[in-house]
Amino acid sequence: MRVVTTAQPLDVQPTPLALLLLGREADPKSERGVECPGDLPAPSDPDLVARARAAKEKLGDKVFVLGHHYQRDEVIEFADVTGDSFKLARDAAARPDAEYIVFCGVHFMAESADILTGDDQQVILPDLAAGCSMADMATAEQVAECWDVLTEAGVADQVVPVSYMNSSADIKAFTGKHGGTICTSSNAKRALDWAFEQGEKVLFLPDQHLGRNTAVRDMGMSLDDCVLYNPHKPNGGLTAEQLRDAKMILWRGHCSVHGRFSLDSVNDVRARIPGVNVLVHPECKHEVVAAADYVGSTEYIIKALEAAPRGSKWAIGTELNLVRRLANRFAAEDKEIVFLDKTVCFCSTMNRIDLPHLVWTLESLAAGKVVNRIEVDRETESFAKLALERMLALP
Repeated sequence: MRVVTTAQPLDVQPTPLALLLLGREADPKSERGVECPGDLPAPSDPDLVARARAAKEKLGDKVFVLGHHYQRDEVIEFADVTGDSFKLARDAAARPDAEYIVFCGVHFMAESADILTGDDQQVILPDLAAGCSMADMATAEQVAECWDVLTEAGVADQVVPVSYMNSSADIKAFTGKHGGTICTSSNAKRALDWAFEQGEKVLFLPDQHLGRNTAVRDMGMSLDDCVLYNPHKPNGGLTAEQLRDAKMILWRGHCSVHGRFSLDSVNDVRARIPGVNVLVHPECKHEVVAAADYVGSTEYIIKALEAAPRGSKWAIGTELNLVRRLANRFAAEDKEIVFLDKTVCFCSTMNRIDLPHLVWTLESLAAGKVVNRIEVDRETESFAKLALERMLALP
């Protein structure tokens, strides 16, 4: 994967760290999103709002702005469409006349948009430091080594890889090359049903919780059918016998936000709010999902709250920007919507995309300067697209 980025001229020579904090450079050896060094830019002001409107109006139909559900309100205001990562990538592909696709999300999402859009379209990420800790928990080198371990254990020919949409283009390409498919949090069961028609075992990348929850909660497997592959241990920390006995080989990855929710969080909110409905994302830990009343994707969460009766009470286990936005949206209907955890927890890397970065991006494009372009190389794109097409063909 190659990142093409153009920075504004500066009067002084910036250091690599300074460029990274500004979102105008990338460190390909880092795990984007595991840490978020430095402070976020200062809050937006009315002048920035006016500048964003002016730049977007000047660009007209040449630009199409995508806003993920977890983005700040100040960014969502300028999004042409909102949604989860795959919906937004498909929305971008449905706008072939848009020269510039500005993806207000994180790195893997922009990669997916570049894979699905035309060669003449340019995908831009307003801040290159906006990564995803989960996606970066599985590198191409680590997954290739895992496949060698599976081969040595004599099970590779029985294994079908299934990768979550929240993965890098390299991992999607690996999946396509080895006969696997991609899944989202809403179609994971369908993807696993398909995979088990192709082989006896699944290597699920990179989110262990979505894989485990889908296998056990939705498909009737037991926890003993699942093993956890740790890329930081020799042979993944597993014996050949464990790999031969397992049905689900789960990668040791997780979402840093959804992984924070605990069984204590569920018990506490039930004690504080009698009659509350607990609704969580399937990226949460298995014990949290098992204790919840409802489990579903981001789109499922939104639709469930839309259909909820007036006066109902909800504790939501997903990213705080979305929960807060939904609480404000449904306040007029007397729906009480609270964050599942008492500790405030935004997705720090999603929050890297703020109005200052969006204004810089739009004004640069309006001036004819392409910045922070995300471009997936042709070979990676071809295999990743193959895996995505298998997902689109799922029954």
